[in-house]
Amino acid sequence: MKIGSYTLKNRLILAPMAGVTDRPFRQLCKKMGAGMAVSEMISSNSLLWGSKKTQRRANHEGETEPRCVQIVGAEPRLLARAAQHNVENGAQMVDINMGCPAKKICSVMAGSALLKNETLVSRILEAVVKAVEVPVTLKIRTGWDTENRNGVRIAQIAEQAGIQALAVHGRTRACKFSGEAEYDTIAEIKATVNIPIIANGDIRTPEKAKYVLDYTGADAIMIGRAAQGKPWIFQEIDHYLQTGEKLPELSVIEIRDILLAHLDNLYQFYGEYTGVRMARKHLSWYSKGQRNGAIFRNTVNRVESSIEQINLTRTFFEKLAVTPLSESIVFHINNFTHQT
Repeated sequence: MKIGSYTLKNRLILAPMAGVTDRPFRQLCKKMGAGMAVSEMISSNSLLWGSKKTQRRANHEGETEPRCVQIVGAEPRLLARAAQHNVENGAQMVDINMGCPAKKICSVMAGSALLKNETLVSRILEAVVKAVEVPVTLKIRTGWDTENRNGVRIAQIAEQAGIQALAVHGRTRACKFSGEAEYDTIAEIKATVNIPIIANGDIRTPEKAKYVLDYTGADAIMIGRAAQGKPWIFQEIDHYLQTGEKLPELSVIEIRDILLAHLDNLYQFYGEYTGVRMARKHLSWYSKGQRNGAIFRNTVNRVESSIEQINLTRTFFEKLAVTPLSESIVFHINNFTHQT
């Protein structure tokens, strides 16, 4: 899988997700098998570039190459300048967001709202491609709604503008995240253009990853929500695609160690106060589906310090590892709190 001059180690890419794909999570997913990871979206509004939040989103220190930043906006000149700014600050690839269905993004005619205006799409893509020397990629949905699936036309515009790779989520803007992703439009796009196509949407298992690659003919797949609380999904999919065999399930102790390392990186990156709060969503995702996970989440998401989070996490996973299911119907709150 090549994007411009960069050759990825495999066909698996971590999708950009606001509030999720910060540097600690990108690094972790790359370590666990992702061939590339895309940053949280950064606004093209230069007034926000000096904010602590935006600076964190654009922080790539020590990150494995290629370093890819996603930008969002609706004005060609501002997006071009945003691309230049991020390249000047270490980005090796720029991705343009035309796929976000969030109301606050679409209300300013950015994200997937742009799919309604093909002329503006063309102007934006041409402006950004001309503004930087690094590869520029694009993420879209299949169209505005099910009656207006213009993904093929947008893909043709992207190819003509010099976009180096195109990621397509198999839903329209109107669908948001409801219903099931469809892959027929992605297959049609792949058959129409010659740039690399990345399929995205509802890919949660190795078997589904292989199915989507085979069905669409896509060059790669992009994983988003399925990596939340399960960053090792990339190595599971990679192994399955290479061998046709599934890796054994990770033990709860292995999951614990991955989570503890992730927590430590969050605290280092954000500091104590913000790190604890950013960790809460990840603690919820990692514990989803585990025995007594709801009680654990109710407890761990109330504490205010990193030490408390770490102690509760250690206790929870160690009890899972040593307590038979028949003896572990319910944990009382003090099972988690007495060791903190």
